[in-house]
Amino acid sequence: MSIISTSIPYSSLILKQNLSFLLRKYPFLHIQTAGNSVLGKPLYVIKLGHGPKEVFYSASFHANEWITSIVLLKFIEDYCIAYTNNSNLYGYSVRNLFNSTCIYIMPMVNPDGVDLVTGNLPIISPAYQKALNIANEFPSILFPNGWKSNINGIDLNLQFPAEWETAKKIKYAQGFNKPSPRDFVGYGPLTEPEALAIYNFTLSHSFQLVIAYHTQGKEIYWQFQNFKPTNSFSIGEQFAKVSNYILSDTPYNSSFAGYKDWFIQHYNKPGYTVEAGIGKNPLSLLQFNEIYQNNLGILVLGAIL
Repeated sequence: MSIISTSIPYSSLILKQNLSFLLRKYPFLHIQTAGNSVLGKPLYVIKLGHGPKEVFYSASFHANEWITSIVLLKFIEDYCIAYTNNSNLYGYSVRNLFNSTCIYIMPMVNPDGVDLVTGNLPIISPAYQKALNIANEFPSILFPNGWKSNINGIDLNLQFPAEWETAKKIKYAQGFNKPSPRDFVGYGPLTEPEALAIYNFTLSHSFQLVIAYHTQGKEIYWQFQNFKPTNSFSIGEQFAKVSNYILSDTPYNSSFAGYKDWFIQHYNKPGYTVEAGIGKNPLSLLQFNEIYQNNLGILVLGAIL
């Protein structure tokens, strides 16, 4: 029986329960925390394998993109099943993959925001009321479904030191010059504990490749400004081929201060933003199976290429 349910909205509590059950069933998993959210919720990182190569996958930077967390948890479970059965995943031996590559996964970068969007933050709580007050300043953005930010109203994927000032100029010009359900860059790079945690975790490792999962658009973004790391385009082409997504240049107004932007700038190694699924966020779980099948090849090849 599957541990990971793909038919109910996700939350930080379900994530905690899922990880507890997975660890009990698959003791070769290694689970740690990279830090805590604004509300003190742990930012879990799951490690698959013990090889010399390291890669890093993350999801749910944006609260209403929580379906991406389930994608990564389903991948973890399928990986564990294949390892236990000494079988293949997407045509590749998981035992060989386990011995060659460490896959690190942070499945929920923004647990407070996810809980807000999925109805798992009590309406009477001060945090909910704070978010509601922020949202009331932006009546054109649906609440809570339009919420992308962390609980402080700061967009975690606009928090990184990769031309942050340019991102600030663009977003301020768009009217996002204070805490908002989306697109507020904050008061400086890395002011938010979630962004700082993933930043420090990245610095503490030697990742050869990173993938940050978002929704929606069925696109893969691969470059940052004039940085074009060796093999990054060709790897991106293979990701596009196995997913039927489009390999694209990042739109100018969205091409600064993101996690993959900073990773590419800092390390000059391949970094990708994958925009999974299509439609209006939060995407319906009716899309889950298609999204997962489209992205399984990316998740496996990301550890191999």
